[in-house]
Amino acid sequence: MKEYSLFAALGLLALVSGPHAAPRPTAPAVEPATVAPPTEIALWPDGLAIARPETTGPEKVRPGGGPIAGKPVTMIENVTRPTMTFYPAKGRNTGATILVFPGGGYQVLAIDLEGSEVCDWATARGISCAVLKYRVPQFWWHKGVQTAPRPQMALQDAERAMGLLRQRAAALAIDPRKIGVLGFSAGGHLVSAISNATGRNYAPVDAADRLSARPDFAVALYPGHLWAQHGVDLYPFDPIRADAPPTFLVQAQDDPVDDVRHSISYFLALRAVKVPVEMHIYAGGGHAFGLRPSDQPITRWPELMDRWLHTIGVL
Repeated sequence: MKEYSLFAALGLLALVSGPHAAPRPTAPAVEPATVAPPTEIALWPDGLAIARPETTGPEKVRPGGGPIAGKPVTMIENVTRPTMTFYPAKGRNTGATILVFPGGGYQVLAIDLEGSEVCDWATARGISCAVLKYRVPQFWWHKGVQTAPRPQMALQDAERAMGLLRQRAAALAIDPRKIGVLGFSAGGHLVSAISNATGRNYAPVDAADRLSARPDFAVALYPGHLWAQHGVDLYPFDPIRADAPPTFLVQAQDDPVDDVRHSISYFLALRAVKVPVEMHIYAGGGHAFGLRPSDQPITRWPELMDRWLHTIGVL
């Protein structure tokens, strides 16, 4: 396996910052999961007016780019009524849950490659999983300048989903203290946004919005919308909080879409405020690889994440 570290041009190094995560309170016993079909959950009450994305037509599922690892990619576009699809853990239920943010440049959602396929991996390991179908498209570039839109609809949907998962934890047989997020590309940026947000980015709707939207752990793969294109600075719209959750970053040095400095800059920003953060930078792998197998060492990132989840006490 070849990896590039931030401090050396060559060599093998996983970058880790911050102290070991503090011991977590003892979780309540979680009964073994029964095999149940996925459940789609509406995020917002019927009739509630929410911001509408810049759609070009009705919601549609269509083939995307690819193939990747010999398989096509499925995209969803023009999402105006967001949902999350919950996949219960199989076999022994660990109580942990991953809320997945598919990528797609905040324009579309790679709903299988960077969504449901994560849940296939997670549920087989006793981890419950939910795929967020957040509102798209929303444009971040105006007259050649990248600017965070207001409101950030994807962030609103992510925060709402976290509150609903915690509110329904008992019914879903999950531990409300072990709910993390995992995102790819634009979804990786969404991981950063929800990890560092100050309060809700919308007016509370019901009791679910009185619960914390802060994830218990965070995983970002080939994120974008972070590096400000100079030095190792982040964009002004990317705040950093000292109470952000333990974070795991993965990116390829040859990523042709989102420069590897997005991950590096975020790593350094979290490290500066002593947030526990682990980063794996690989020489090759490109962009949008998801969990699909390849002949590149980066394809083994799920194994490293699994070890990390054990290290921080989630598993």
